[in-house]
Formats: sequence, C-alpha cells, structure tokens
Amino acid sequence: MKTLLNIIWLIFSGLWMALGYLLAGVICCILVITIPWGLACFRIAGYALWPFGRTTVVRPGAGAASGIGNVVWFIFAGLWLTLGHITLGIGLCLSIIGIPFGVAHFKMVPVSLVPLGREIVSTETPAAYPHYRW
Repeated sequence: MKTLLNIIWLIFSGLWMALGYLLAGVICCILVITIPWGLACFRIAGYALWPFGRTTVVRPGAGAASGIGNVVWFIFAGLWLTLGHITLGIGLCLSIIGIPFGVAHFKMVPVSLVPLGREIVSTETPAAYPHYRW
C-alpha cells in the first residue's frame, strides 16, 4: 500500500516539492557558507519524493549550532516552505481521496521548519536509528 501511495504522491505532489527542495539545495551549495542547509534540502527532497513509510526523528546529538542554524533557516526558507506544505495539505484534504496526501504534507511541516538536528528514518524501526547520521 505504501508503494502505491508513494507513486500517486510522486505524480501529483512529490515531484514538484522535491524539485523545489533540490533548487534550494543547489542555491545553498553554490553559496559556500550555506552548505549545511543545502545538504538538509537534499535530504528533505528525498523525503518529499517518497514520504510514505518514512518519518523524521530528532537527532539526540544536535547541539546549539543546529538551533542557531534552524533560526536562520526559518527566517530565509523555512517559513515559505512550511506555508507551501500547509497550503497544499489543506487543498488535498478537501477531497476524500486526497486526505492521505494532505496528511503527508502536514507530516513534512516540522522538518521544513527546522531541518537541522533531524533524521529521516523508516517508520518500521524509528527507535533503532538514533545514532545513524545521513
């Protein structure tokens, strides 16, 4: 079922969101000082392509640098990406068929707001990955 949902997601919503994250990642990597945000964009782009069966967990080793980086991210990109996810989520929830996809957009809101200090893991064993770094 997850595969079917992911394929439908990819066609109607995931490809466009992933392209947006990829574009943001390329721009961030061109500007050398923003490479950590670029790498976060690339991780989120993979998550935006195939979200069903995956979730995000807080990385326990994330420190103050992640918090400061998340504040900068929120000001320059996080707010706009989050508004995109919320808008698309509300639009998709207006139909019965779109509700799972709207919920998937809402599931991406936390990682689009504060991507540093989070990891994307499988929903089958999220507790098994607290030490794994992407």
